[in-house]
Order: sequence, then structure tokens, then C-alpha cells
Amino acid sequence: MRKTTRTWLFLAAALAVLGCCLAGWLTWRQSLAQSLDETARRGDNVLQLATTALSGELDRFERLPPLIAEQGIVTRMAADPRNPDLVAQTNDYLRRIQRLLGATDIYLMDTQGLTIAASNHDTDTSFIGGNFAFRPYFYDALTGGAGQFYALGTTSGKRGYYFGAPVMVAGQTAGVLAIKIDLDAIESTWAGGDYAVLVTDPEGVSFLSSRPDWRFAAMHPLGAGAQAKIESTRRYAGTQIGLLQITDEGQHRGSPVLRIAEGQGAREYLQRDMPMDRAGWVVHVLIDTAAARASALTLAFVAMLASGVLAMVGAVVWQRRAAMDERLQVQAEARADLERRVEERTHELRQAQADLVQAGKMAALGQMSAALSHEFNQPLAAARTYADNAGVLMDRGRMVEARGNIDRILSLIDRLTSISRHLRSFARAPGQKLRPVSLAEVVEAAVEIAALRIRAAEATLRIDLAPDLPQVIAGPVRLQQVLVNILTNAADAVEGLADRRIDLSATRSGDDVLIRISDTGPGVPESLAARIFDPFFSTKGVGKGLGLGLSISYNIIKDFGGDLSVASDLGACFTLRLKAAPTARQEAAE
Repeated sequence: MRKTTRTWLFLAAALAVLGCCLAGWLTWRQSLAQSLDETARRGDNVLQLATTALSGELDRFERLPPLIAEQGIVTRMAADPRNPDLVAQTNDYLRRIQRLLGATDIYLMDTQGLTIAASNHDTDTSFIGGNFAFRPYFYDALTGGAGQFYALGTTSGKRGYYFGAPVMVAGQTAGVLAIKIDLDAIESTWAGGDYAVLVTDPEGVSFLSSRPDWRFAAMHPLGAGAQAKIESTRRYAGTQIGLLQITDEGQHRGSPVLRIAEGQGAREYLQRDMPMDRAGWVVHVLIDTAAARASALTLAFVAMLASGVLAMVGAVVWQRRAAMDERLQVQAEARADLERRVEERTHELRQAQADLVQAGKMAALGQMSAALSHEFNQPLAAARTYADNAGVLMDRGRMVEARGNIDRILSLIDRLTSISRHLRSFARAPGQKLRPVSLAEVVEAAVEIAALRIRAAEATLRIDLAPDLPQVIAGPVRLQQVLVNILTNAADAVEGLADRRIDLSATRSGDDVLIRISDTGPGVPESLAARIFDPFFSTKGVGKGLGLGLSISYNIIKDFGGDLSVASDLGACFTLRLKAAPTARQEAAE
């Protein structure tokens, strides 16, 4: 038995270790892919900004050479290059334009490429006398095109981008005007961060870079054709072209992943590219992947640690399973016994509440007994009188008048039947099931019963029910009891006062129906409003109530899913909020 247990423990431990390693490896792969995706998105943002800055700088100067080439002083100089006065004027003009535009240099060449005027004519690196016929921007402009070229200056030794435009005299090309701009300012904005920005020419040589040691270096070995083109255009003025030490190349979702040797080690970069077709350049952003790999490795360790913790928890749970099962069984038995007792007590409480509601209705009927006696005795006495008179009229042969008395007697009997029907409905124990109820019918029945007490108090009842009221979700008998209770309380409140008005209104409010019963009585003091719905709390005198009516009414409305509240202004105002029953159209839609 012990050997079997040890075997199972060994297998469980081996599986736990294997699971931890697998969880770590899967987490590392997934998190590394996500981190590299985020790195690529960040690289695209940097790439877009760098490309936009370069394009904007080129756009700023691209249209200027043709405009300057059309100026009178320039065309006259091209037509008469040996005129010393024109040379001096043109040199001054080009210097003013150069300073105004912020260009590096502006100069004019004749058709042989010889510089005859320049903005830097009085500097140590003056272009005057220099021949640049070998530059593409010169011979492209000389043939009538727009010359553009990036190169290292052969005279100044400084990097720059050149624009060339033909100078036309009498319909013939008499020279070429060139503008040189410096892109160093843009390059300086790329410094910093965990990324490097570099721009390569059509031959793949980096000439702009946020890393100084990567300038004038090719990403891949140059072919014989590329080297010959660089030498023929003197793009880099004899500067030795280096080679980035790329030790390994990979891919991530189509993006190159490079390892570049630096000093004593190598760093890995994710590369994102964007071409600038008009200049023949490619802008590259290389983002260090060290942060992405560190994040992935951290998450992998966390996953392994979490898996190990889960394995330990599983072992503890497995060891204590028997004891836990026994404890759960005991708890289940205790819970079942408790639920049984709670169910019994709940049934008893519900029965007590139902009995209390019925007792409240009986108490209300008892309080109205005097008014009921008057309500029944008066019609009975009138019916007796009409019956005696009918007998006399029949003896005298006055049958039509006798018939009228009999009709009055029948009307009184209908009146007594109606009162009796409503009282029987009010007195019987209600069912608990809720259903859609017509509020107008319930109000009519409640007013029929409460009218006895209202007339006894000599109060005036005004009823205002909105014409478009929907049915409400309630129990009709219990809702009738609530209305009778509040109406009789209102009658008690206004009895003996000069102004004895009671208002009952009902309106729709969204998905609810609001019933308001207000009176002109003394109202409910603010200090007592919070206790008005407590059982056995009453503001009436001794012998005038048990203090259960409002408490029962409050619980009945809560059972309906509604709310009962009270406020005081000129008198008391009770507001019943009940849920509106869905219409047939709403039920069909659902």
C-alpha cells in the first residue's frame, strides 16, 4: 500500500513539474508574440513620424529652385557669366535668399557644371570654380528635368540634399541653379529611446542615422554595380563605406528580426521599413527587443510559479479530501435541518401575516359598523314606507303610482345588494397570486366600502383617474384593503375640520402607476414619518385603532413589488407605486 502511494506521489510530482514547464513555455511564446506585436506597432508610429518629417522638409524646398532660376538677376548671370558686376550682384542675391530660406547653400553653374556664383562665395569652402557636372542633380536638371540627389559635399565634406533646376535663357538651358539643404536637424530629433532610425539610399547605404556609428554603413554587402554607381556620382566623396555586423536574421510576422554585433556583444532588433519612392530612400526603424523578451520571460516565470502553487494546493486538497468530505456531509445535514426549520417558520410567519391582514380588515369593518347600520337601516325604512304606500295606492286603484313605489323599493334593494357584495369581497381571505388588475374596478369597490365612513365624517371625495391607465400587477382584494384603509384614515383625519377634502388620483409614470391619496387634515409630523408604517404605531387616540392598518398596507404593497410612502404639505399624501401590467402588444414582442 505504501509503495503504491509513493508511486502515485512520484507520478503526481513529475506531472506537476512537467505542467509547470509547459505552462511557462506556452506563456513565454504567447507573451513574446504579443510583446513583439506591440513593439512593431510602436515602431510603425516612430516610422511614420520620421518619414513625415523628412517628406515635409523636402516638400519645403522642392519648388524653390525653379522659382529662383526664373529671377532676372539669375538669368542675366547665366547669359553673361563673365560680367564682374553681375557676378557680385548674383553672389549677394544668392546669399540673401539662402539666409531667408534657411538653406545650406545656393549656387549657379554653367552648362559645363562650373560654379559661377554661390551664396558661400566669400567662405573658405566656397563653391566658386568648383565643377559638379558629375552630380545627378546637375545633369538631370541640364536635360530639363528636376534634379534631386543626396550626397556628401566634395568641397565642404558635409551631408546634404541637393535640388537642381535649369536656368532658361531665350528658350535654351544656360545653366543649372542648385540648392543644398541640411537634414542634420531632423536626424538629431531621432536620438534617444530604445530604437534607432536610419535612412538608406538606393544602394542600401545608411546616410542618416540616430546612431553615429551606423552612418555610411551598408546593411548588406554591396555589389559591384552599387559600388561603381557610388564612385561615379561621388555620393560619399571617397568616404569608406562600412558594413553593419548582422550576425543573425529572423522574422516576426513578416518583419525582420536582426542581431547586430556591438562592442563585446550583440543586440536584437525588430525592423520596420517604409519607402520614400520619390527620393529612392528607405526609412528603417530598429527597436530593441530586450524589453519585450524580458516581459515575456517575467510572465513565463509567473505562469510557472502560479502552476507550482496550484500543484501544491492540489496536493494539499487531495490529502485533506477525506476529512473535507466528512465535514461537508455534516454541514449538509445541518444545513438541510436548518432549511427545514426556516421553511416551517416561514410558513408560520406567512400564516400569521395572512391572519393579521384578515384581522385588520375585520377591525376596519368593526369600526365602520355604526355607519353600516345607518347605511342599511335607512334604505330598509324607506322601503317599508314605499311598501305601505304602494298597498294604499293599490287599494285606491292608483296602479301607476303603486308601480313607481315598487320600482323605488327594487332600487333600494339593488343598493343594499351592492354594498353587501363589496363587504363580502372585502371580508374574505384573499389569495396570494398576483395578476393584472383593473385599477378603476378596485377603486370603485374600495370607495363603495369607504364611502360609509367618508359620509359619516361629512367629507368630500374627489376621484381623478387618468383615461389611459394600464392594469396593475396586484391582488385585487388586498389592494382594495389598502385603499379602504388609507381612505378611512383620511376620513378620520379631516373629521371635524372646516375643510374636509379627500383627493384620490392615479397617473402613469414610465413602467409604473402612481396612486395618490391626499387629505386636508393635520398631516404627519416629520418626526413621525419614519415610524408611520411600524406595527402598532398610531397617531390616533386610545380605542381608535390598533396601529396595524398602515403596517399591513405597507407590506401588501411590497408584496406586489411596489412601494408605499407618505409626505406632508397641507395635509397627508400617501403615494402607492405599482408595476404596470404589460399590454398584449408588449407580451407579443417579448
